[in-house]
Amino acid sequence: MADVNVYTARRLNEMAQSLGLLARSCMDAAGQERGLTREDALAAMQMAGAMVCGDCSKCNLYRDNEKEDSYYLYYLLRAFEQKGHVEYEDMPRFFLETCRNKEDYVGQLNRNLGRATMNLEWKNRFLESRDTVMVQFRELALILEEFAAQMEAAKDITGLRGEVVKRVFRANHMVVENMLLLEYGNHHREAYLTVRTTGNRCMTAKEAAEILGHALGGTEWYAPRDTRALVTRQAATIRFSEAGSYRMGYGVARLGKQGEPVSGDNYIYSGNTPGQIVMSLSDGMGSGELAFQESEQVVELTRQLLETGFSSRAALKMVNTILLLHGTQQHPATLDLACVDLYTGVLEAMKLGAVATFIVGRDGVELLEAGEVPAGVVNQVEPLLLSRKLWDDDRIVMMTDGVLDACPGEDKEAGMKEYMESMPVKSPQDMAERILRFACYGSIAARDDMTVLVAGIWKRG
Repeated sequence: MADVNVYTARRLNEMAQSLGLLARSCMDAAGQERGLTREDALAAMQMAGAMVCGDCSKCNLYRDNEKEDSYYLYYLLRAFEQKGHVEYEDMPRFFLETCRNKEDYVGQLNRNLGRATMNLEWKNRFLESRDTVMVQFRELALILEEFAAQMEAAKDITGLRGEVVKRVFRANHMVVENMLLLEYGNHHREAYLTVRTTGNRCMTAKEAAEILGHALGGTEWYAPRDTRALVTRQAATIRFSEAGSYRMGYGVARLGKQGEPVSGDNYIYSGNTPGQIVMSLSDGMGSGELAFQESEQVVELTRQLLETGFSSRAALKMVNTILLLHGTQQHPATLDLACVDLYTGVLEAMKLGAVATFIVGRDGVELLEAGEVPAGVVNQVEPLLLSRKLWDDDRIVMMTDGVLDACPGEDKEAGMKEYMESMPVKSPQDMAERILRFACYGSIAARDDMTVLVAGIWKRG
């Protein structure tokens, strides 16, 4: 198994290098000029001369500007970009004094430059889409490198514990036909057992996970949702994962904008990724059904990417570029992401346009904030990673801007922090409801969608 891991990791690294090389080769031209060029202006002049001037050569406007040291073309382009058209006063004085068809010429020149601008817009859209795809190639290369490093770091401990596991399962009327026990760099352990029951018995995967935990030193194990749920007489491979050193719970309080049937905010709280809790909160721009759909898409995309194995940074960048690829009609949404490692208690937070996250701990209340544009607005957005170590009985408080904006006073963050410092630390649901009531105090109706998501973390006994 160790040889297979090394070989697979090497192949993944080779794939990552190929994708990275492809991304770099296409991204080298990312900074190229994307406005009208000197050649565009010359082509517009040449076509206007062919359409209007005929055999006339009095002004020599085109030939004079073919020279490399001619600055007039750049002036002409800037004038067209600023005003959207070329006027008589933008043309050379000699041309205005000698040309008998100046109205037709300037009109044709404007049409030609307009067509060049339209062609340029389509070209730029293509280049932006290409750049977006290349960014994803680069991110995919990083993901493959991370996964390869994880595979290389995974230790096969089947030989150390395998016989004990088989003996304990046999005592509980189950036969382990094949087994793989892995230990990762953060000491997280995972097991793949091809197992069947004897006789006519049937057992749940949850019960089998408890038996596996007893066999491996009394630690807590569980069967993830995406694995088989039952152990039957037919042999099947079931995945088990060791529970982390911490456990978490959450609460949420929500209030929609007055007059709207649905809230434009969406959130997820997911434990489907082994050893990790994912919390995500998104606020769709505006309110109502359209804002709800946009924010729902953002949180669902984020959840799926993280559960697939994307890192937090890669997932946020992927969501941003996917929204960009939707087209010109943009309805950007904020994205607030928090991932907690249940083995180490380390929080990684990332934000795109979201308000501050509050950490309520033993030493008071700490703010995590990173101002940024909403998702789906800027192509080369780079999420800022905020990392903190959490301790037993800490609370993570995430909220949308509707909650923070409704707080009294001018300094909203300071007011919310002061309230949290005076608030009793109770269950996450109780705290979420208290924070929402504080934000709504003195308001007759909600002026924006409001959502508060609170999670607590506790050390396992």
